[in-house]
Amino acid sequence: MTKNPDSNAMWGGRFSAMPDQVMEAINASIDVDKRLAEQDIAGSKAHAAMLAKTGVITAADEAAIQKGLDQVLSEIRDGKFKFSKALEDIHLNVESRLKEIIGEPAGRLHTARSRNDQVAVDFRLWVKSACETRRDQITALMKALLVQAEAHADTVMPGFTHLQTAQPVTFGHHLMAYVEMFDRDRGRFADAVVRMNESPLGAAALAGTGFPIDRHMTAKALGFDRPMANSLDCVSARDFALEALTSVAICAQHLSRLAEEIVIWSSAQFGFVRMSDAWSTGSSIMPQKRNPDAAELVRAKSGRAMGSLVQLFTIMKGLPLAYSKDMQDDKLTTFEAFDSLDLSLQAMAGMIATMTPNKERMRASASSGFSTATDLADWLVRELNVPFREAHHITGAAVKAAETAGIALPDLPLGVLQKLEPRITDKVFAVLTVDASVASRQSYGGTAPTRVREQVAAWKAKLG
Repeated sequence: MTKNPDSNAMWGGRFSAMPDQVMEAINASIDVDKRLAEQDIAGSKAHAAMLAKTGVITAADEAAIQKGLDQVLSEIRDGKFKFSKALEDIHLNVESRLKEIIGEPAGRLHTARSRNDQVAVDFRLWVKSACETRRDQITALMKALLVQAEAHADTVMPGFTHLQTAQPVTFGHHLMAYVEMFDRDRGRFADAVVRMNESPLGAAALAGTGFPIDRHMTAKALGFDRPMANSLDCVSARDFALEALTSVAICAQHLSRLAEEIVIWSSAQFGFVRMSDAWSTGSSIMPQKRNPDAAELVRAKSGRAMGSLVQLFTIMKGLPLAYSKDMQDDKLTTFEAFDSLDLSLQAMAGMIATMTPNKERMRASASSGFSTATDLADWLVRELNVPFREAHHITGAAVKAAETAGIALPDLPLGVLQKLEPRITDKVFAVLTVDASVASRQSYGGTAPTRVREQVAAWKAKLG
């Protein structure tokens, strides 16, 4: 066994030798959990205040602890704190430095708690904050989408199914679909916060403590609604992180779908939008290229988010109650997922805000592929009382005739249409333009520009 004079002595009374270097390396988590420094110190300050109020420690010891913790936090924020792998994690790093600053009172801080409930409260606070931050970022993206949707409420584009032209829609309507998706993502993060907003602090190692602590006091001080009700659950639960990562993964998947559309839209073959230079890159060999790299990277990062969720599920799936060291790896995978979503949301908001739609190209594409065929069928039903299935058959025959002649459906001669259904009049041509098609879709949630503008106005009022 390798002896290391700097190794943690906080649990060393049970052992006669220091950890092997490999054991020390695999056991240490400070490179990851130092991100919990703010939360760890906040938890310690709340714990110290509670210990003093309940008479477990003296007011003088609490004052020393609070002052010392403030100094530790200042050193960390200023980048002057020296993190030690030998001290394993953020908890022991902070406590060791606190002891250097204030001496004996530092040893009283850990009364009535364990690193098990300490890390549980730190991690829960971090995930809660991360959920709230991502919710704000999603709101910023939704606002960027609303600006474009309002500007293009009547910009006609093809709507697709199977990536084949289906019916005309408006670009604003298309973007508003993502506003709805992202709002559900906001809701999932908000819901996750509601369920995770209970404090595990005070559970100690797993069984609670014999000291007369006040867990309601620490829960309130840390911004939780209440303390968790079962000490075993306090230190073993990571479903709050799993739920948060599920929200991350679904949001990342929505971002990936939008990113894929940006890749398609910005291609030379489609030419629906032009991406800003700020969100495009060039080629090392082909000078004509404008690559949508930011969108492609957003698309790729969705895989990391989904992988992180599966990784945490795998870590937790076979663990008995209460705490196991496997759970040390919960933080890295969670941090990586939230970091990826952070970058993706910022990048997507930037891309959406600065992209320039090509109205003419979209309109030309929307007018192709017999996109108003459904409007012909609807006209037959509405004006001639033709059963829809029969109208569908007549319209299919009309499309075939136009395709054979090499012309668009609105250019098909009236005589050809009347051979298919004698009662058709020239009034039918009024519904076969793409503008008439989108304007007719007046049902709630439809693509008509008036409906799109109503939805934009409602969302602007909701988001503020």
